[in-house]
Amino acid sequence: MSALSVPALCVVWPRSRTRDAAVCALNMWGYVAAYEMPHDDPERLAARVHVGYPIVIDRALGLGVPPTLRLQRSFSTPARVNRFERLLVWCHWLWFAVPHGAVGYMLVRRRDLFPGAAARMYAVFDLGALFYWTIPTAPPWWAAAHARLEDGQTVRTRRMMIEYGEQYWGDRWGALYDVLGGNPLAAMPSLHFATSLMAAHLLAEAGLLAGTIGFAYTALLGLALVYLGEHYAIDLIAGAALTETVRAGAPRALPLARRISLSLQRLEHRAARPGQQGLLHRRHD
Repeated sequence: MSALSVPALCVVWPRSRTRDAAVCALNMWGYVAAYEMPHDDPERLAARVHVGYPIVIDRALGLGVPPTLRLQRSFSTPARVNRFERLLVWCHWLWFAVPHGAVGYMLVRRRDLFPGAAARMYAVFDLGALFYWTIPTAPPWWAAAHARLEDGQTVRTRRMMIEYGEQYWGDRWGALYDVLGGNPLAAMPSLHFATSLMAAHLLAEAGLLAGTIGFAYTALLGLALVYLGEHYAIDLIAGAALTETVRAGAPRALPLARRISLSLQRLEHRAARPGQQGLLHRRHD
């Protein structure tokens, strides 16, 4: 039903900024449903989750020690979340607004670039959900909690987002985490990083300053995700590969996208009330 809601909305609601925003929101509704659905049966999902291969790759990338462990052992203080770590946590929380904020910026400031920008951004989300269904992969914090990541050192992997979240939000943290948690076994590829990188590319198309801010945020988020134990370094690499694949494939997908758009416009014209048809003609020309 969520997959059909987007074309249905395009048929029954004439094109406007509000409709464009609603289409993006409906696509995200479908994505969230697909993202969370594998975790409807947690035991079944845990039985087929992949845990070992990202650890092996990250050990190689970290020259024997996964980057998450190396960073936490070098810079963190046990039982304390320092100021820099709190900054990283807030950078992580801010992500929930960044991809959609970038698309919204294009809608308001560069509407001529908006259709392509929205298509690329939400293609990253939707393709990422396919990986979460086919190769559910555990993040570092989950592997550590199940004794799969540690190597006998005294400093153990911490999930600082939870530690600081409980401190900062107090009694509200449990409800917030339940809403935002969704599926804990959806780490490969990192859509946090993939969509932030796409946001940076889109903002760069709109202007140098916006793009610089976007890439600076993406770099800080990448550090946060690995340092805080939310993702392996290989998850970020895979996320970047997904984004660049979508960007490279966008020109090839454009003819098909245009045919689908024209078909929806014809359906929209047929569904319109007689008094709306002239307005529709002018909007589509």
